[in-house]
Amino acid sequence: MADPADAGPADAGPADAGPAGARPRRRRWRRALAETAIVILAALLLAGLARAFVFQAFSIPSSSMVPTLGMGDRILVQKAFFTWRDIREGDIVVFSHPPLDHCPGPEDSHLVKRVIALPGQTIYSSGNSIYVNGRLLAEPYLPRYDPLGPPIPHASSQHPYRVPPGEFYVLGDNRAISCDSRYWGPVKGSSIVGKAVLVWWHDNHPDFHWF
Repeated sequence: MADPADAGPADAGPADAGPAGARPRRRRWRRALAETAIVILAALLLAGLARAFVFQAFSIPSSSMVPTLGMGDRILVQKAFFTWRDIREGDIVVFSHPPLDHCPGPEDSHLVKRVIALPGQTIYSSGNSIYVNGRLLAEPYLPRYDPLGPPIPHASSQHPYRVPPGEFYVLGDNRAISCDSRYWGPVKGSSIVGKAVLVWWHDNHPDFHWF
């Protein structure tokens, strides 16, 4: 019969295995931590690339686009696969601050307005109506009564204003108070950052609406 004392060293074996068993667990934990860090970095990189090249969120700096967009609303602007040649009448666009803009208001680096006339088209106003290429402009995005305010300058039915090549005539939907192309002229296509595709914050609450 074996001496019970001889079992001492053998009994200590499983206890010695504890630290060795902890090493694989530590390796798994480190690997999981590294994978999580890589995923976070990749997500941040993709978000940065998306902001720079695909979409970008903008805040509306004034009330010039009421009722479509109010001050503080948030929109998503398409930048990728976009050129100014893709712009159509009625599009809402974001563009760099016009150099001739001396209107009072927030000094934002970008403005948001609606495209009314394209390069080469003619435009003039009569009363509260706008005519493009001699035809009354249909504007279903405006309320029933939306006073124009200042008319299209230096333009009449006999002598309409012709938008220069590569430029766009833009107005705010809140025509009576909007500082727009009537004050600083048409905007160059090269200054347009992108066009609005989605409003995701409106009237101080989430409101997802595609343009």
